[in-house]
Amino acid sequence: MKTTSIKNWEIGETSKALESIHQQEVNIAIYERDTSKLKDEIDSLLEQNIELRAKGDIDTILREITQAIKPEKYSLIIQDIKELLHLFQEISQAKSIRLLLATVNVNMCRKFHTDVNDMRMLCTYSGPGTLWLKEDNINRDAMDAAGLNENIVRDQHKIQQVDTGAAILL
Repeated sequence: MKTTSIKNWEIGETSKALESIHQQEVNIAIYERDTSKLKDEIDSLLEQNIELRAKGDIDTILREITQAIKPEKYSLIIQDIKELLHLFQEISQAKSIRLLLATVNVNMCRKFHTDVNDMRMLCTYSGPGTLWLKEDNINRDAMDAAGLNENIVRDQHKIQQVDTGAAILL
């Protein structure tokens, strides 16, 4: 397993990398995954311009997913989501989970910020992955009370980006 640890992040090729999110010095944990086997299903879902919001336990969320998209046509993506939900629940110990499965054509988070959630998992199935900053590239003095500010990035050339398909915990 390839694992690197630098101040505020952990990256690895197995789901065990995500468990490092519980270490005080880790703000982002990245599980590098190959999701190429999902390409056909992802491409088909993209054509539907889907937006599904679900919350509750994993079984409730999976029922809502299978009502919204055909399980016989999207079995691989549903299985992948199920595995990510179980990983998130195991690591976060959350009793209830919120899921957003959506075709997004805009930048959902336009600015770097401190998240208001205790823990969030993200996975981009198509398109560019989530941008993030190493600790030494964060100007914490520039953050306002809401944790937002355009001056938070010290060096634009050092902005990091996870690969498409990677599961990340923030």
